[in-house]
Amino acid sequence: MINIGILGCGRIGQVHGTTLRGMTNARAAAVADAMPAAADALAAATGAKVMDADSMINDPGIDAVIIGTPTTTHYDLIHAAAAAGKAVFCEKPIDLSVARIRDCLAVVEKAGVPFMTAFNRRFDPNFANLQRQIADQVIGNVELVTILSRDPAPPPIGYIKTSGGIFRDMMIHDLDMARFLLGEEPVELTAAASCLVDPEIGQAGDFDTAVVTLKTASGKICQISNSRRATYGYDQRIEVHGSTGMLRADNMLESTVELANANGMRKDVAQPFFLERYAAAYRAEMAHFVAALESGTSVTPTGQDGLMAQMLADAADAAARDGLRKVL
Repeated sequence: MINIGILGCGRIGQVHGTTLRGMTNARAAAVADAMPAAADALAAATGAKVMDADSMINDPGIDAVIIGTPTTTHYDLIHAAAAAGKAVFCEKPIDLSVARIRDCLAVVEKAGVPFMTAFNRRFDPNFANLQRQIADQVIGNVELVTILSRDPAPPPIGYIKTSGGIFRDMMIHDLDMARFLLGEEPVELTAAASCLVDPEIGQAGDFDTAVVTLKTASGKICQISNSRRATYGYDQRIEVHGSTGMLRADNMLESTVELANANGMRKDVAQPFFLERYAAAYRAEMAHFVAALESGTSVTPTGQDGLMAQMLADAADAAARDGLRKVL
């Protein structure tokens, strides 16, 4: 039984706590949060004990920690966990600073502890299936990847102000997915962004509507489209065009029931948000982390994947603001 400590008992901590509760080879042994009520609630739901972060990290009975706290706290927690010899499962982004991410990765490498960046979308059954078919050359050579990601509504302005912006907070998932599907590193990037959904987002210095185009050395192209508003639900689609065919992963709907009558044909709405849409992905990524710890094999996505996605997000933000193509 692998004993895991959960740092951060908010929404994502609750997701991971629920996942661990259903596993037979790992458990949430301890939880910690700056808000005592949140820690108490998750402890009651999982059977874990409530600890402060330092005690948890230094407890010899804890094998690994999940870092689901605000991004500004990741740096110190990663350093502490590495020093204590704990395996780390860290939510994205690792940090908003590329230099600080590199520092974290150096500390982790020196300590020799497993480190996983939680890009859960790689574990979505549909997206993972799509990537496997690409690797198997089912559509020949990849030529054009199109990724659409649109939230049902923007987050609170307070969150926007501390999130690092749409490219680092939202599109970073899609930038990682682009690397996952292209199979090559992008070498060129262009971006455009606007504030069309909520003027307060613009006043906070951010965008709510954005597009990015990536190009690899061999000429493969990826287009990413993001919006903080989708009136029809959580929009998550991918299309990959290749030399001999096309692969597509469509939205997950609330049901597969389709109505047909004299007025036409109507399907159900898309699932409301990421907790529902990526429920299976959250379970699969934690199962991968635990299995890797049990077997001593490498985890993926790695800290390097987290670094590369952050570098792309930084370049996209800069390109959107100055209108210039970035050579990566």
